[in-house]
Amino acid sequence: MHTHSILSASAAAAVAVVLATSGASAVPARAAALSDCRAGSVTASAAPSPVADSVRIRVTNRTGRACVVDQIPTVTFGDLDGAAQPVPWWTESAPYTLTAHGSAYAALRTIGPAADDSRTVSYLTVSGAGTPEAGVRFSAASVGAPGGIRVWEPITTLWQASGAAADAALADAVG
Repeated sequence: MHTHSILSASAAAAVAVVLATSGASAVPARAAALSDCRAGSVTASAAPSPVADSVRIRVTNRTGRACVVDQIPTVTFGDLDGAAQPVPWWTESAPYTLTAHGSAYAALRTIGPAADDSRTVSYLTVSGAGTPEAGVRFSAASVGAPGGIRVWEPITTLWQASGAAADAALADAVG
């Protein structure tokens, strides 16, 4: 057991030296345990994206403390069943840290290339992520689709540090 402690201490010291010399920072797992963002502590916005049939979503932590949201945005469409699916496809639920007064961004593609059976809805809803319990509703016009949001196999990126990173993640996912 003593040998394990010495090895662990040596490994920790080596990591600290690497981090100190590289300028990187790390938060120990014990210190990283943050609470979930409380309902109403986060504002959500949705706006047209520069990419056709896409929307950029932003959530902003309004508090002075970091908190966590699920890394997968929850976006639903009008009264249709289901939500946008995450890309990459194999992604599972995990925490994403919103810093104090920080924002995160996701890119949402509402309609895929083979959209023979698309539906049109008048709004989309972003929920979870510290938004009010019922989510935040955005009209089709507010996201650049005044004739309605066309929906077929919608996908969403995970939360990203910037809108440009979210757009790039979506571009990578759809090729």
